[in-house]
Amino acid sequence: MFILFLIVSLISSINATALVSRSEYPLSQLPVHGPKTRLTIGNSIIAPDGFARPATLVDGIFPAPLIAAQKGDHFDIEVVNKLKDDSMFVLTSIHWHGIFQNRTNYADGVAFVTQCPITQNHSFLHSFSTPNQAGTYWYHSHYSVQYCDGLRGPLVIYDPEDPLAYMYDIDDASTVITLSDWYHTVAPELLGTVPVANSMLINGLGRYVGGPQSELAVINVTRGKRYRLRLVQMSCDSNVQFSIDGHNLTVIEADGQLTEPLVVDQLQIFVAQRYSVILVADQPVDNYWVRALPNTANANYSGGLNTAILRYKGAPEADPTTPNIPATNQLQESNLHALLHPGTPGIPEYGKADVNLNLPVTLNAGNFYVNNVTFVNPTVPVLLQILNGAQNATQLLPTGSVYVLGANKVVELTVSIVSALGGPHPIHLHGHTFSVVKSADSSTFNYVNPVRRDVVSAGVIGQEMVIRFLTDNSGPWFMHCHIDWHLAAGFAVVMAESPPDTPAHVDPVPDQWERLCPIYDQHPDPTVAGMTEIYSA
Repeated sequence: MFILFLIVSLISSINATALVSRSEYPLSQLPVHGPKTRLTIGNSIIAPDGFARPATLVDGIFPAPLIAAQKGDHFDIEVVNKLKDDSMFVLTSIHWHGIFQNRTNYADGVAFVTQCPITQNHSFLHSFSTPNQAGTYWYHSHYSVQYCDGLRGPLVIYDPEDPLAYMYDIDDASTVITLSDWYHTVAPELLGTVPVANSMLINGLGRYVGGPQSELAVINVTRGKRYRLRLVQMSCDSNVQFSIDGHNLTVIEADGQLTEPLVVDQLQIFVAQRYSVILVADQPVDNYWVRALPNTANANYSGGLNTAILRYKGAPEADPTTPNIPATNQLQESNLHALLHPGTPGIPEYGKADVNLNLPVTLNAGNFYVNNVTFVNPTVPVLLQILNGAQNATQLLPTGSVYVLGANKVVELTVSIVSALGGPHPIHLHGHTFSVVKSADSSTFNYVNPVRRDVVSAGVIGQEMVIRFLTDNSGPWFMHCHIDWHLAAGFAVVMAESPPDTPAHVDPVPDQWERLCPIYDQHPDPTVAGMTEIYSA
C-alpha cells in the first residue's frame, strides 16, 4: 500500500495529459458500444482533473464507454472482472440504471439483492430486453461504493419514432454530457468518513482547487443547428446547478420519460437523474462557459472550476469570457409534466392508493434508518431467497428492510426526512418509473399530469416527497438513496413485488447466474467488512 502511495504521488507530478484519461478522446470519437458487447472491468491510473490516482474502469477509460441501442433492441452485455488493485474493491456488479428488467430481475445487477458479486477472473452475461423503453440511462457498479472509483458510464436507447424529434437536428454520442464528482482518495478509504469531492467533471474532465489548469471538455456546435443534449448525472454525492451561458435549455425528457417541453435557464440535477434538453445554437460564434456548480461548500468557477466549454464552429480555441449571469428561470420539478399518457394510477387523492407506505428516514450513530431499520446486506441475495421459497416479509432477509407488495397494486409512497443530514436525498426505485405527485420543495399534489421518472429528491430535514407506481413487475426491487455513501450506510429498502409469482416471472434463471453465489462464497471480499458504518452526524 505504501509503495502504491509513492507511485501515485510521483505520477501526480507528471503532466496529466500524458496519462490515460478521457482527454485523449474527443467526445465524438469516444468508444461507443452496441447492445451486444463485452465490458472489461480493470484498474488504471488516470488524472481527469490533473491529479493522478488509481481507478476502477471499463475498458481503461473514464467515464465508461457509451452503450447505444435502438428501441426494441435486445441486450447481451458480458461483464468481465479483471480487477487486481486491492487498494480498491476487487469484486464487482453492474446495474443498468432505469432499465425495467421485466422478467429479467436477475440481470438488474445489484449485489446481494438480485445476485452475488462477480469475482475476479470471472464474468456474467447480462441478457435483457427493453421493448417499450427509450431515453437516457446509465450503468454503474452496484457493489458497495465502487462506482465512486470510476465504474460508471452512459447508456442511451434511441427512438426512431421520437414524437419530439422535430425539435432537434443532432442527437448522437457528441451530445451526451456526463457530470461526475471525483475524489482523490480511493473509495474504500473514504468509508467511515463524510467524503467531500475534490472536483466536478464534465465529460470526464475538470479542475480542482490548487491544481493545474487541466484540459476542460469541449462541446462543439454549429451555429443554426439544434442539439438534443443528454445530461447524465453520475456523481456519488454532489447535485449540480447546470447551465450554459447565453443559452436557454428546453427540457423534453426526465429519466427516460418524455415531458412537455419546458424552457429553463438552469437545472438542478440530483445524483442519478438524467435530462434531455434542447439547445439552439443561435448565439454569435464564440466560446461559452458550460457550468455545473456542485452543492459542496464554497464551490465556485474560479480558474475554470466546475466548467466545460461550448464552442461554436469557427470560434478560436480559447477559454470563454462570458459572464456568469444569475438564473431567472430555474427548473422547478413540479412544472414538469409527462408528455405521454399523463396522470397517475388509482384514486387521485392522498392516502387512497391500494397500498400506502410512509417511510421516515433518520440518522443515528453514523447509520441511516428507514422506518427504524438500517439496511445491511443479506448473506443470500433476496432474489435467491424468493426462488428458494421465501414468500413473506418475516421470511425475507434483511429483517425489517423488505416490504412485500401484492401484484397489480397502486402503491403510494411517502418518504419523509426526519433527521437524516446530508440531503437533499435522491431516491431511486429499481424496476419502475413512478409519478411524482408531490415534490419535496412543494406543498401541492398533482395527480393529473405529474412528471414520471425513476429518481426524485426527498429533500432535506423537514421535507417529504410522495410518489405513486403500479406493481406490475414481479421481483425484488431495490429502493435507496443514490448518494452512494448514504446507501452504504443503510439508506435502503427492498420492495418485493408478488414473491409467489416471481419464480415463474423470471423463469428460466440462467445457469451462469446460479453459479455466481457458490463462486463468491469461496472468494468473499474482506473490504466490505464494516461498510455500513460510513456516515457520521
